[in-house]
Amino acid sequence: MGSLSIWHWLIVLLVVVLIFGTKKLRNIGSDLGGAVKGFKEGMKEGDDTAKPQDTRTIEGEAKEK
Repeated sequence: MGSLSIWHWLIVLLVVVLIFGTKKLRNIGSDLGGAVKGFKEGMKEGDDTAKPQDTRTIEGEAKEK
């Protein structure tokens, strides 16, 4: 009862294509790809806002109390 063979996966793929059709599956794939791309861009924008924008160095002497 182990794993499924390649023939099982091909039959499952054939049934899915027959049920949904290739056009519907293509639309789902492109929507999923766009969502992943948007998520990656959002993560990059989040990293940019976490970095400090002002990197100037202040020079001077510290006084002892």
